[in-house]
Amino acid sequence: MTDLDGRIVQFATDDIPEQDRVALWREHYGRIMLRADIEPARDAPFCAHNRWLPLPDLQLLDGASSPVRISRRRQHLADGNDDVVLAVNSTGSVAIESGGRDLTLREGEAIVLSGAEPFTFDRLSFGHSFSFRVPRRAFETTDLSIDEALMRPIGRDRGALRLLTHYASWLMHSTGSLDRPLLNLSLRHLNDLLVLAIDDTPDFTAARRARGLRAARLKLAKSHIISHSERRDISIGSVAASLHVTPRYLQRLFEADGTTFSEFLIRQRLARAHQLLCDPNLQTLAISSIAYDVGFGDLSYFNRRFRRQYGLTPGEVRHEKAALI
Repeated sequence: MTDLDGRIVQFATDDIPEQDRVALWREHYGRIMLRADIEPARDAPFCAHNRWLPLPDLQLLDGASSPVRISRRRQHLADGNDDVVLAVNSTGSVAIESGGRDLTLREGEAIVLSGAEPFTFDRLSFGHSFSFRVPRRAFETTDLSIDEALMRPIGRDRGALRLLTHYASWLMHSTGSLDRPLLNLSLRHLNDLLVLAIDDTPDFTAARRARGLRAARLKLAKSHIISHSERRDISIGSVAASLHVTPRYLQRLFEADGTTFSEFLIRQRLARAHQLLCDPNLQTLAISSIAYDVGFGDLSYFNRRFRRQYGLTPGEVRHEKAALI
């Protein structure tokens, strides 16, 4: 497994000559990454695009392809790999067989597979899937029985599954901008959500379930605010809607974190303004323009809040920075 560096590896058949696509895909993607056989459908041109993010004790794979069969057979089991795979069928139709059972996944449904057991994953039509690959040992300290979870369909209406895929998708698009502590925190949240998404026992600790969901939702809310803080129309209602929760629920998450939605938003805008004021390439840009560009609509309020936050006026910060250049 690689270091936690946030590098995404991409594979696309568009980058491979058509006559070489199947052979290269089998060799590099199938045998090296998946450690499985790949057999594209013979009655349709083969095309695929995958994005792979390897992290410590977790691999995320976001992929789309034409009809294809992926098989991990008994001859592959000699590698000793016993990773647990949670496969989410985002779009299209998928038929799966393992352990003497077979089933079809509809859109949004998921299944748990084991690298220690033979299985076939048949994509019956062009579609998209999102997979999580985790070492089996990662579940040893949980109450979850992986053996009981294998080949047990997970419905698309399970909130933890939707939140897990949403969080993982955000992480795949954000890793390049996250520092190590934030990535470590995200990994812990993903591991908690994986257990919540897979486990369906009625006596699963309610407090643990609630804590994992709240932490993940607050993290997503903050990420959404940071990405859209300059928008004048951002509101607690719009952020709550993006997470499919109520504004009051979201406000309680911020209150439990020791702040409010409005205060968190203002601090992000102030931090962005401070960054722009310190940029030597923007020394001629009017302070009022910076204030409006980061989302403030009232210049006087911006000046008051900025001085309260940094102990200096915007002009003084710019002057100090210029003097150091």
